[in-house]
Amino acid sequence: MVLDNTRSRNKTQGAALLEPIEFENVDLNAVDLNTVEFIPGSVLKRLPEESPFSYDIAIIGMGYVGLPTSLAFVESGLRVLGVELSQLRIDAITRGHVDLLASDQDRLTRAQQSGLLHVSSDSALISQAATVIVCVPTPVDAYLVPDLSLLRSACATVVQHAVAEQVLILTSTSYVGSTRDLMMNPLIERGFTPGTDIFIAFSPERINPGAAGYAHEDVPRVVGGATPNCTAAAATIVGGYVNQIHLVSSMETAEMTKLVENIFRAVNIALANEFADVSALLDLDVVEVINAAATKPYGFMPFLPGPGVGGHCIPCDPHYLLWQLHKERRSAPLIEQTMSLIAARPRRVVDRVRELLSTHRRGLTGTRVLVVGVAYKPDVEDVRESPALEVLSALQHEGAIVAYYDPLCPHVRLHDGSLLSSVSDPTEFGSEVAVIHTAHSGVDLGWLDEVEFVLDTSYTASAIAHAVRL
Repeated sequence: MVLDNTRSRNKTQGAALLEPIEFENVDLNAVDLNTVEFIPGSVLKRLPEESPFSYDIAIIGMGYVGLPTSLAFVESGLRVLGVELSQLRIDAITRGHVDLLASDQDRLTRAQQSGLLHVSSDSALISQAATVIVCVPTPVDAYLVPDLSLLRSACATVVQHAVAEQVLILTSTSYVGSTRDLMMNPLIERGFTPGTDIFIAFSPERINPGAAGYAHEDVPRVVGGATPNCTAAAATIVGGYVNQIHLVSSMETAEMTKLVENIFRAVNIALANEFADVSALLDLDVVEVINAAATKPYGFMPFLPGPGVGGHCIPCDPHYLLWQLHKERRSAPLIEQTMSLIAARPRRVVDRVRELLSTHRRGLTGTRVLVVGVAYKPDVEDVRESPALEVLSALQHEGAIVAYYDPLCPHVRLHDGSLLSSVSDPTEFGSEVAVIHTAHSGVDLGWLDEVEFVLDTSYTASAIAHAVRL
């Protein structure tokens, strides 16, 4: 069931009032909120003199999800506590030196001026917040096994400091059942009754770093609670900073929704990469083919090929479902094959460089190779899981003299622990081969006309006449 909360959300700066969504006489299909008996006053009242809490919202984890979420709540006039264990991150937020969209950078400035945002490393303060939202990373380890350490720690902290009438919302992507296992069941052991004196829900984050076209409040959010009361309470909170919410029947449904979203993307990216290889074999332009297919108004969604996938979601999230299935001695062959193909893609980049050189009877050893752009996607300063790191490492291992150029990412650490720094002037490296990995907006690539071999793995450098595609 979709609820449009555009009108019910009070966005007046400093109003400190979150208006409740009206649930009466709403057919919610899977979630019948007509059975809701009680929503805590702390959820519906945000006037400081009436609330027993010092903060309206506490956000655990002030990273790429937590900080923009905090700023969205501050824009609604709420008192926000940001809990962050890294003092370096706290200092960066205080100075305003963080990787944000220009619009969110403006929000951060306003939040600091308003006095509504307080960032602290003291996790005990969450007991003073009416609502606690967990926004911590959920990566995988070197063996592609889910690393739940941060999530377990955050949930344990919430359970330890939870007080009656709080609304507790988990947003971090994880396996199906994690909210129940890590938060709800421990709270029951503490004596709480979900839906009566504590309100627990899962609402997966939906943030696209670097994409200015999707304002935080304009992306619909899914909410699934432990009980109908929990769903209602969490929907009231989430509806306080987004325009539309979609309610589902359970926390597990919401958890699976997030996994499906990113697995869908992974499968289609792997398919686009395969289309690229087939198109090259048939001497066709894969971008032209995909753009032509995208003119069909139904049944097709365009995905472009590339050197692999990176970031916090697609390389990691599918493994949470695969891990859970393997524990049950079940499999998902399509997803497994997808992740294998994605993992192999950076190696294809290295092989393609070797192929280009071999046409001139040259090899990788001693060849000067410059990787252009190392961020996992355009216009971000993030290199987490970036295919560029594997490309650089593999080229180096095979004897190439490697460097990279990326104005947004001045330093990167390779898999062997070695540190590389971006060249300040790419024309001075003496590149024999340039590999376009990430094409940031506004970065001049005209100098590539003077490089002997240019491999375009981003499928965006059509202006460079002699560039070849992956």
